Amino acid sequence: MAMAYKMATQGMNIKEECKSWFTEMKWKKVHRFVVYKIDERSRAVLVDKVGGPGEGYEELVAALPKDDCRYAVFDFDFVSVDNCQKSKIFFIAWSPAASRIRAKILYATSKQGLRRVLDGVHYEVQATDASEMGFDVIRERAQ
Repeated sequence: MAMAYKMATQGMNIKEECKSWFTEMKWKKVHRFVVYKIDERSRAVLVDKVGGPGEGYEELVAALPKDDCRYAVFDFDFVSVDNCQKSKIFFIAWSPAASRIRAKILYATSKQGLRRVLDGVHYEVQATDASEMGFDVIRERAQ
């Protein structure tokens, strides 16, 4: 537990690939989502999985482990009530109940460092199970 606290308070190294994959998703629209994980050995946030342009929200949910924490960003395209095509980027902090306490602390305390690097996120969702980040929740927040 003390090691997780020490790592979190001394800062987490955010790899350049984290920002570059996010930027490609945001501006070039070549990815639908990016999943990030923390490597405790290197004390760094790394890219875990990138969703292609044909993948959707279901694939993002499937990419999140049931017993470990992750961060994810999702580019949500929708039609607004004004009948305009829009896109909003969601930051998801995934911390399932089955994950280790150490991982929960590490991810909770390191979240802001990653958020500062990912410029352009519109909404944040914190979820401990799939129902807290369901597609309905995302759609409702975006509108």
